[in-house]
Amino acid sequence: MTIAVLGAGMVGRAIALDLANDYTVTSFDVSAANLEVLIKRNTSVQTVMADLSQFDAYKNWLSPFDLVVTAVPGFMGYKTLEAVINAGKNVVDISFFPEEAMQLDALAKEKAVTVITDCGVAPGMSNFIIGRYNAEMKVKAFECYVGGLPKERIPPFEYKAPFSPVDVIQEYIRPARLVEQGSIVTKPALSDRELMLFDKVGELEAFNTDGLRSLIHTMGHIPDMKEKTLRYPGHIDLIIALQQAGFFDITPIRVNGVSVVPLDFTSALLVNEWKPGPEEEEFTVMKVVIKGEDKTVIYDLYDTYDPVTKISSMARTTGYTCNAAVNLITKKLFTEKGVFPPELIGNRKDCFDFVIAYLKNRKVIWKKTEQ
Repeated sequence: MTIAVLGAGMVGRAIALDLANDYTVTSFDVSAANLEVLIKRNTSVQTVMADLSQFDAYKNWLSPFDLVVTAVPGFMGYKTLEAVINAGKNVVDISFFPEEAMQLDALAKEKAVTVITDCGVAPGMSNFIIGRYNAEMKVKAFECYVGGLPKERIPPFEYKAPFSPVDVIQEYIRPARLVEQGSIVTKPALSDRELMLFDKVGELEAFNTDGLRSLIHTMGHIPDMKEKTLRYPGHIDLIIALQQAGFFDITPIRVNGVSVVPLDFTSALLVNEWKPGPEEEEFTVMKVVIKGEDKTVIYDLYDTYDPVTKISSMARTTGYTCNAAVNLITKKLFTEKGVFPPELIGNRKDCFDFVIAYLKNRKVIWKKTEQ
């Protein structure tokens, strides 16, 4: 079976390397440097240097492939996914674009393809979990806390981003949607700061981000739902200072006669400031809490950079969850046509158990407790 992976950044590379153990994989990216890193890691992965914003070329590019993974930056994710569906290909997406993926459901059904969206760690694994327990019990509340952080805390940000900085910044400026007492409420990103203690990590600060996404609609019967991002204490104040100073503005300003978009300038600066070193140790910490009428189920994750494969934790936890979904399709465990966020697949115990086992086989271990 042949698989095309669109995007060869840190996460796209992890996806391609993992899938290459079982499939014939071709990676597409506009960056020759990204593709060279991939080839050095596994010469069996074929590469194509391509500008993935040329959506009209997708039908030609993708015609040889059985399935596609989209791992492009969020700002181009919706059009990328639309082009893949128009090419008539089953697809798993981790681009986390701001548009509503279900707008493509009718097109996916028309093309008779299976589309799994938002299939990373969060959104992604958190969705699988709530989907499973929503099928088993009456859920009163859902909470998700997640962060990817460097082990070495280097001021001022004490943060490194496995994704493009512009995607991270969007998390900081996009209003956060939550569900409180059965109603959808909108709050500023970075709001409702709270300090939380995590084993092996210590104290982190949690704040609102717009991470519920599809759950707002598919799990609208759950009266209380929220997702919060985790960072080292003090990070929020730095980001708010940048925001208030105008560094995230999208209205161009004139600098020495040149028109500059502040957000573009900031993103370009932070590429190097936030870029992890090739073997920099980092970790992913996550807690998913599902509260029912008579019990609370908690899933905890603590995952670290793998020195053997030299793959970051965030790339592992995101990419391998994506690949578990790929295998749900290739092994015909999930064959329905249309667009499906993970919670609409996790409700099936066989699919959920497969994802958990796939991750465990790659040493991404979810710890479950009940109270």
